Amino acid sequence: MQSTNDIRRSFLDYFAAQDHAAVPSAPLVPYNDPTLMFVNAGMVPFKNVFTGLETPPAPRATSSQKCVRAGGKHNDLDNVGYTARHHTFFEMLGNFSFGDYFKEQAIHNAWTLLTKEWGLPAEKLIATVYHTDDEAFDLWRKIAGLPEDRIIRIATNDNFWSMGDTGPCGPCSEIFYDHGDHIPGGPPGSPDEDGDRFIEIWNLVFMQFEQDGQGNRTDLPKPSIDTGMGLERVAAVMQGVHDNYDTDTFKALIAASESLTGVAATGDTQASHRVIADHLRSTSFLLADGVLPSNEGRGYVLRRIMRRAMRHAHLLGASEPLMHRLVPELVTEMGQAYPELQRGQALITEVLEREETQFRRTLDKGLKLLDDATGDMSGGEQLDGETAFKLYDTYGFPYDLTEDALRDRGIAVDRAGFDAAMDRQKAAARAAWKGSGDAASNEVWFDIAEREGSTEFTGYTSTSGEGRVVALVKDGKEVQSATKGDDVTILTNQTPFYGESGGQAGDVGSITTPEGLSVTVTDTAKPLGRLHTHQSTIDTGTISVGDTVHMDVDAGRRDRIRANHSATHLVHAALRNRLGDHVTQKGSLVAEDRLRFDFSQPVALTEEDIAAIEAEVNAEIRANDPVVTRLMSPDDAIEAGAMALFGEKYGDEVRVLSMGQHSDDGKNYSVELCGGTHVKATGDIGVFRIISESAVSSGVRRIEALTGEAARQWLVSREDALKSLAGVLKTSPDEATTRVAALVEERKTLEKELAEARKQLALGGGGAASGPADEDIGGVKFSGQVLDGLNPKELRGLLDEAKSRLGSGIAAAVAVNDGRAAFAVAVTDDLTEQYNAVALVRVGVEALGGKGGGGRADMAQGGGPDGGKADAAIAAVRAAIAE
Repeated sequence: MQSTNDIRRSFLDYFAAQDHAAVPSAPLVPYNDPTLMFVNAGMVPFKNVFTGLETPPAPRATSSQKCVRAGGKHNDLDNVGYTARHHTFFEMLGNFSFGDYFKEQAIHNAWTLLTKEWGLPAEKLIATVYHTDDEAFDLWRKIAGLPEDRIIRIATNDNFWSMGDTGPCGPCSEIFYDHGDHIPGGPPGSPDEDGDRFIEIWNLVFMQFEQDGQGNRTDLPKPSIDTGMGLERVAAVMQGVHDNYDTDTFKALIAASESLTGVAATGDTQASHRVIADHLRSTSFLLADGVLPSNEGRGYVLRRIMRRAMRHAHLLGASEPLMHRLVPELVTEMGQAYPELQRGQALITEVLEREETQFRRTLDKGLKLLDDATGDMSGGEQLDGETAFKLYDTYGFPYDLTEDALRDRGIAVDRAGFDAAMDRQKAAARAAWKGSGDAASNEVWFDIAEREGSTEFTGYTSTSGEGRVVALVKDGKEVQSATKGDDVTILTNQTPFYGESGGQAGDVGSITTPEGLSVTVTDTAKPLGRLHTHQSTIDTGTISVGDTVHMDVDAGRRDRIRANHSATHLVHAALRNRLGDHVTQKGSLVAEDRLRFDFSQPVALTEEDIAAIEAEVNAEIRANDPVVTRLMSPDDAIEAGAMALFGEKYGDEVRVLSMGQHSDDGKNYSVELCGGTHVKATGDIGVFRIISESAVSSGVRRIEALTGEAARQWLVSREDALKSLAGVLKTSPDEATTRVAALVEERKTLEKELAEARKQLALGGGGAASGPADEDIGGVKFSGQVLDGLNPKELRGLLDEAKSRLGSGIAAAVAVNDGRAAFAVAVTDDLTEQYNAVALVRVGVEALGGKGGGGRADMAQGGGPDGGKADAAIAAVRAAIAE
């Protein structure tokens, strides 16, 4: 039996032998399509090639593309675990021709691979064609020898593919495998086609036409081929099983789940094990490609998948978090084909464990609420949307998780009611995809890039140079010239200006000519990842396409940016050394005045952590080792120990930056893939100082720091502040801390003494109190006082002493501070049935311009904004007693 890994490898090897360039899988986050949440088909990475916006990597290509369908239009999440072929993560094997071969070669390749290379029985295969595609019909008869009754014409759009309402499109030819008459179902196009007997394993798309906005189709000058074969489906066929979950990869993952839970994957528990196995794959690959769980966008979909799997682990009786313990088995099964799993294993494990631990805290409460709400329901009834929304909003249950939990009982969920509740609670996280604006590019840059090619960046070795103006863009459109006062984006064939990317700020500077042109460059961007565009204002003169210009980067600013960028590499290494290999970069900002570094870390850093990291980075700076850059292939770079950013798209050649020389093990302190600008030696950074550490989101922390002159000035400002403080204290800076501590203690003592003195003064009447100390109101003893400057906290103690003095009676006191008044009333126990302190204090508070007040029948307190009416408050209580 061929393993899934063998099948994948043999597919790629077969097409490589047919002169196809083997292209690695693109990350699951699409870099070239802002309309997609995740890559959901094998052709997505080639979309711009098929539409003519990019040049193909080769005339022919082949790949095994990672795909996820769990959100948006393509969402298979609800069915996963309950059917034989639904998955959130799957692999799409494909071969592509970019204007090279067409239908005949595509059908020949497919038939040869299936029947000769893989040995599938020809009598088990059926082909479909679009009903008007006589060419494909005849080719199947010629190449495969298929009889006419096994070449089925399909008149629906199932066999016609289009990228959208306009653009490339064409007929499809699908290949089906007959699993045998012991399985219900009929061939495609028949009334029983939805059965499981005939399973589509490969789709050949003949990209033949260009469709305009009116639906008219014209022949493409260079028709192309796009095919897609589900690896999981063909693995089931080649391993002699009908169910994808019975293939070797899934069997290994399910066996690991059975072993850890002690529950067999049979009967009612089968779906839970399948959900766990499938969702383990999708969550792990998403994490490896840089997606982290959150409450919106891609991160929310990831969290939904995680929590659905974690609930099924709970159903299996797993008493401890389960998902993270399955990661080693996944890496064993798929890590060789996808090394990003191996590189990201520590982070994947840490995030899964943290998420499941957090989810378990709320799972029991949420399930209890669900049981209470549906306890009297039976199959066919519906849970109201408000309860489903409460589960989502309070307990973090995604809607589909609630649906899944009620599926076995046949209870539906009111989706309209859930959506209405969601709309009413605008603050709740929404699952709607907001687009990936970071990947969006104006089409004008595609046009320019195709016409002019990539910008040559010369700024690694120089901050000045010459360039030829190849394009000018104003208000989103190309222009031929710009003059004084215009804001325009300038593109040259080469430039020393670095375009903002990888967290590093874009360069600023000037562009000039001997003829009097003077341009201020306010920023440099990097659309498409290969153009450097200068956002500029024309100060004097006129600039035109074709001009040769002189370009000067603000060198001082560039040096400060270089220092901060190199420092981020050092701090990354120091964080990993201190905290562990789970630390990976999650974002950065490299500006001229500061640096910011975001990294995966579940808990805050301690003061000791920060001090150790800062000390380690400064030690590397003092070593003043050279910073070495090499150009390598991505695979060679990672093999050499370079750290890559998950989800980043790298070309055929990458820059590998090495910093620090460690003679004990022969390894560099830091080795990373990076296209930014850096110092020549670590000593150029000068000094490194962390000024803050904070949380960014769940599992992500942020360090902000300064280097060089900015760090020195920050330290000097702190020293100046210390000297100023020491001068005020009339002591030396070294003794300032001790002196301040002594003053704080002295102040505490004085405050206690002052409070006691005020209280004693109040008890004794004196000039600080107004109104009679004790009086008789209808046979009730009463003490009312107004006290300026008394701490409101002292009122209760003051009134307790007044109660003791009165023996039987009522005491009221007002403490006035900064114009506001705190008011309290105390009633001795023998009078509480007749007089309530809460009622009396509210009378006084109202006189002070306030509302309310609370406490007990024997003691209550409140306050008001008008301390000038303190006597009126005492009078109001006096009147209430007299009633």
